Amino acid sequence: MKTKELRSKSAKELNEQLRKEQTALAAFRFQSAKGKSKNVKSARNSRRTIARILTILKESNYGTKT
Repeated sequence: MKTKELRSKSAKELNEQLRKEQTALAAFRFQSAKGKSKNVKSARNSRRTIARILTILKESNYGTKT
């Protein structure tokens, strides 16, 4: 998900998206442990989206939006 799309969402929507991405990453890790995972890039995308969301949430808490 793009940063512009994330910045346009409210804090509640960002928290929901964060939970969704975290569960997707956990599911990937379980599939990976079983050897059933085919799309390795999905984990990378989930981690990056999680980082983007957390960054935006922290920025909004400190009031330093760019």
